[in-house]
Amino acid sequence: MTFENSLEYARAQDRIDPLRAFRGQFHLPHRGGRELIYFTGNSLGLQPRATREMIGRELDDWAEHGVEGHFSARSPWYSYHEIFPQQLAHVVGALPEEVVAMNQLTVNLHVLLTTFYRPDRKRYKIICEAKAFPSDQYAMESQVRLHGLDPQDAIVEVAPRAGEHTIRTEDITAVIQLHSSSVAVVLFGGVNYYTGQVFDMKAITAAGQQAGAFVGFDLAHAAGNVPLDLHGWNVDFACWCSYKYLNSGPGGVAGAFIHERHIANPSLPRMAGWWGYTKASRFEMKSGFVPIPTAEGWQMSNAPVLSMAAHKAALNLFEQAGMQALAEKSRLLTRYLFYLLDCINTDQGHTAIEVITPRGDGEHGCQVSMLMKERGREVFAALAAAGVLADWREPNVIRIAPVPLYNTFEEVWQFGHLISSILSTPGAQAPSI
Repeated sequence: MTFENSLEYARAQDRIDPLRAFRGQFHLPHRGGRELIYFTGNSLGLQPRATREMIGRELDDWAEHGVEGHFSARSPWYSYHEIFPQQLAHVVGALPEEVVAMNQLTVNLHVLLTTFYRPDRKRYKIICEAKAFPSDQYAMESQVRLHGLDPQDAIVEVAPRAGEHTIRTEDITAVIQLHSSSVAVVLFGGVNYYTGQVFDMKAITAAGQQAGAFVGFDLAHAAGNVPLDLHGWNVDFACWCSYKYLNSGPGGVAGAFIHERHIANPSLPRMAGWWGYTKASRFEMKSGFVPIPTAEGWQMSNAPVLSMAAHKAALNLFEQAGMQALAEKSRLLTRYLFYLLDCINTDQGHTAIEVITPRGDGEHGCQVSMLMKERGREVFAALAAAGVLADWREPNVIRIAPVPLYNTFEEVWQFGHLISSILSTPGAQAPSI
């Protein structure tokens, strides 16, 4: 595809965008009466316009029915979580019985590690990416310590090669093979939060399982962002949040995946709760946990209905748009952004911006991370003053995520134009959008 660095070209692409109507389904942030360019869906997705109505419906049913709303509400609360598996299965590439909406991301990570990290004297190591998101690091450290082990010995990190920003798949598989006799779990982020690198989850899963380990992924930056095939890749377990690309509200209910071959195995250890108990006899209140033979068997508590109502409003939009169409638009938006950033470097006569996000198809999602070689903080502040909501990561990285559900080619062009203007005039403020 041939790109052009012009506002007219960007607007033309928006006119032929088959997903253009979805932007109108979201509330777009404003400041001082003007609409902002919102490029931080990788941190918190925008609010769907249907969210208020969906939550209000549950509030109305609560007001009208009280406790009887568990069975008398329009979407009975007792079984509310059961409306999600089909929609979530399409988002993460799973069978409906392999997924469940529950808890929060890090809670789910601990819940799943309780099942799949069972170290012994021979197999006790966790292999992960260097610079994993802090919550993942802390979860792994605490799980290791709960088993009386030393994180310095039990946790093996795979880092980029010297002078590189991303981790090569062959280096990951080589480390797995090196520790094949002692690895218990391989745990990676599906997308690295800092660089935006999409890991080869299929290859990592195959290598880990060949070494005799369970393989899992934190999909916080992947779910709703990139095409996933957890079932087909044979992944053992995964978890994700819903407040980033899934647009389900701050602290929204999270999700979990357990592969089909594990879900009906009652001998697997887990942190059991009443809501994971088999439904047919749940109200007999007997001792002795009998799990539901699906991913629901990992539930501990009943559904947080108000949070789930927001989740439902967001997932309805994903169902309407389709992950394939979203992935295609995302690919075009990021390619256009790459092109514009290259134009800036050409105009500057040197590399003012180093893109540390891989550019190959399948190697990135919405997020693009820019290593600012000069005036990084100044550029970031000027962008914010001009009405662009981006994200700063120390020491000098600006992250943005053009999200296909609500961002446009025109916004991507405006972003590139603003950065070009800032860099071309030292000390000057960016023009307003």
